[in-house]
Amino acid sequence: MVKGLYTAYTGMIEEMRRMDVMTNNLANASTTGYKKEGTVNQSFDEQLAVKIKDTSEIVSRRRLGDVSLGTKVGETYRDYTQGSFSVTDNPYDVALDGEGFFAIEFRSKNGQTSIKYTRDGSFTVDRDGYLRTKDGDYVLNANGAANAVGGAANYVRVDPNQEVRIDTEGIVTQNNVQVGQIGIVDFEDYNYLEKYGENLYDPVAGAQRIASNAKIEQGCLEMSNVNIVSEMVDMITITRAYEANQKIITTIDGTLDKAVNTVGQI
Repeated sequence: MVKGLYTAYTGMIEEMRRMDVMTNNLANASTTGYKKEGTVNQSFDEQLAVKIKDTSEIVSRRRLGDVSLGTKVGETYRDYTQGSFSVTDNPYDVALDGEGFFAIEFRSKNGQTSIKYTRDGSFTVDRDGYLRTKDGDYVLNANGAANAVGGAANYVRVDPNQEVRIDTEGIVTQNNVQVGQIGIVDFEDYNYLEKYGENLYDPVAGAQRIASNAKIEQGCLEMSNVNIVSEMVDMITITRAYEANQKIITTIDGTLDKAVNTVGQI
């Protein structure tokens, strides 16, 4: 076994995976409420190398020592840092200032419903007055968000023909009368949140909902927290690391070629 080949190979695979994560961040740089992802590296567990089938040794399995085969992606993490606000002046666009999520009753393609969570506050109102996401899912009120239950009784409903005001607590008023409250919820540990897709998050077993201290800003949207400049700088670093590992493999391959075809003929 030529250790350098395996080490350089695992390094190339690692950089490819890092590049996949980074390109996904760049693709979502304009996605409302998107949270960028990153990777953590770790070394492969060291393996014990031994000599086998060597008749020159009295002991058939001689210890050669521990061998490490390079690095791998330890885990992928998500940065929940708040993004900047973009003013839209749309009364149904809302952004969260602080830690927390909007609760959504998500309906899958097969008709099953479940409660998902998002930071994307680009909402709309249908002809019946229900507040929905741009994908058509219902936005839950304070009771629905706190108890993770859906149904018409837990939707936010307004009169689409009247002016809507939403204060920092999410209370929706029309003609100075409260007609509902947008639900906000937070989680004790974000490690129990799983990326679902469509800019939604799904709590896994062990997730604990807690009250959120976030404030709602009407007429604004939270933008992605991806910094394009820093991502491009990291992309250059990844590319150079990949090329370095590639050159190592080329160099070792040339050395082996000389050892077999030149030195071996002497």
